[in-house]
Amino acid sequence: MGFDKIIVLDDEMIIRKSLEEQLRKRRYSVATAGTLAEAEKLLAKDQFDLMFVDVQLPDGQGTQLLERFSQQPDSPMVVIITGNGTIESAVECMRLGAFDYVIKPFSIDEIDILLKKAEDYNQLVKVNRYFSGQGQEGDATEIIGQSSALTKLQGMIKKVAATEATVLITGENGAGKELVAHELYRLSGRSSQPYIRVNCAAISETLIESEFFGHEKGAFTGATQRREGRFELANGGTILLDEISEISPKVQVKLLRVLQEREFERVGGNKTIQVDVRVLATTNRNLLKAVERGEFREDLYYRLNVFPLEVPPLRERKDDIMVLAEAFLKRFSRKHGIALPGFSEAATKRLCIHSWPGNVRELQNTIERAVILAEPKKLVDEASLGIISPTKPLKSDKDMLPLEEMEKEYIIKVLEKTGGDRAQAADCLKISTRALSSKVKQYQLEESVAK
Repeated sequence: MGFDKIIVLDDEMIIRKSLEEQLRKRRYSVATAGTLAEAEKLLAKDQFDLMFVDVQLPDGQGTQLLERFSQQPDSPMVVIITGNGTIESAVECMRLGAFDYVIKPFSIDEIDILLKKAEDYNQLVKVNRYFSGQGQEGDATEIIGQSSALTKLQGMIKKVAATEATVLITGENGAGKELVAHELYRLSGRSSQPYIRVNCAAISETLIESEFFGHEKGAFTGATQRREGRFELANGGTILLDEISEISPKVQVKLLRVLQEREFERVGGNKTIQVDVRVLATTNRNLLKAVERGEFREDLYYRLNVFPLEVPPLRERKDDIMVLAEAFLKRFSRKHGIALPGFSEAATKRLCIHSWPGNVRELQNTIERAVILAEPKKLVDEASLGIISPTKPLKSDKDMLPLEEMEKEYIIKVLEKTGGDRAQAADCLKISTRALSSKVKQYQLEESVAK
């Protein structure tokens, strides 16, 4: 995650050439400019990772770039170049967002130390953004649609986002629960702080406690060093507990304590750690029924269900189907470099009458596949969609099978359709990946199409 392209902006030619030479020896791609106008032209043509910027320039102040960069995501880091008489100005630049400053005349060693420090910081930021989900577009909602059901949901999101309330987001797989959670985070007062997601269904029962709360060195076999858990990483920000219904009773007890007291101990440790986090949770199951069956703690349920939000399935949002389809068509046309003007009349009709058991995620996957299969510069036709009905009508009594046999056959068909991808198949079946794995084992499908 090191730097690639650097701009040197200084009106003194000797400084520009000297710094350019030093940077090129270190295998950086370097562009130089003597004025703000020249730098603006370079920035308009290409994306740069770092800029060395003089404070005093013939056509303005280096602070003008800092003010502009503060409004733009993924802008280059700035190192201020200053003379002895303008250190105060350099400090002011750092207050405005500059990473560091260097005083003229500077040595090769000073530049090397500064570059190492800047690259280390840049790597830390990028790794954190990737891990916490902050690499997503933060200035615009990803919730797309115009139906009355979605408009109502968006209104509820805006009301609760500004609060500190714990939110339980319910809905079928693929309906967009994670997008709702991210929108709550984006609109909250914690939007500049970490956003940590834990997929409870994807982590084994033996490891989920460590994932939540971290562990001390030697806490269990393989724990070779201390590790912070997701709640620690989310301190000051927001944590999303995705598919919360999948956690074991033992972890439910510890999670209840975190929600009540905002404190916990790492696995194998005895030091109490306090955290300040906002908790969001999602589930595709009816948690109240799980409580009635004794599968989920009642006290934890009520701690999570402070503000419930239900995401409607796509079949109840018919007005959103083509809005979403058009948005996905544009996105995947750009992604794959295939120009497509729209959908044919038959394709539009087929999209609108399909029941979408896999909801928005199924629609998204369908459109991406259609973009890849469609003829460039032509309307996407019905054949490119590849939509098939999940069931067929019974022709005779011979088609009537025991429920277990029907379930087994349907699971096989879905796994075949998804190429053995259990996560995708589970989404289509509206069950957790863990539940699907249990069915695969129950019906002895390991050696067939399942992976």
